[in-house]
Amino acid sequence: MTDLEVLFSDDDIVVINKPSGLLSVPGRYEPDCAVSRLEQQFGTILVIHRLDMDTSGILVFARHKTAQANIQRQFERQTTRKVYEALVYGKVKGNWGCINMPIIVDWPNRPLQMISHTQGRYALTRWQKQAVEGDYCRMTLLPKTGRSHQLRIHMQQLGHPIVGDTLYANGHDLADKRLCLHARELDFDHPATAERLTFVCPPAF
Repeated sequence: MTDLEVLFSDDDIVVINKPSGLLSVPGRYEPDCAVSRLEQQFGTILVIHRLDMDTSGILVFARHKTAQANIQRQFERQTTRKVYEALVYGKVKGNWGCINMPIIVDWPNRPLQMISHTQGRYALTRWQKQAVEGDYCRMTLLPKTGRSHQLRIHMQQLGHPIVGDTLYANGHDLADKRLCLHARELDFDHPATAERLTFVCPPAF
């Protein structure tokens, strides 16, 4: 299968809208992923960053090592801009805020992560409430760092886990078919031209 929504492609990069339920890279027992599908269409595809399997949204891949190294440096130096959209359980108090809680892998319960103020790695998420939608709130999430499961565990710590989150929404109705977390916007500099690229892709939920 190669049915991926390609937002942009040239000789240096490919940008896609990854669907929920598809791995970014091959898994131990699951070869089907965004990389394998793109390789069928474009040939060599190199990973720059990833999204959880259940998270949808914008992903950029490189077509050669120079482009890969260039954009990876941008992510490391935090000169990229990443914006996510989520539905969370409950009615969030206030309109905006910031969560600064360090994260470490919960080794006995992998792949879960947990908050650890002594051993965790720095993790910062800014949030803005967009709207109240019945029993849910629609949120804009702006992560400064990119820790594994960062947005999912930070929303849990806020008291409003993400709708459909089978890992961090204990006690909530998980009848929803998917995790309502989407990488909506991504800005970075083109690795060859240095032109600032901006991609926006609204969620399907």
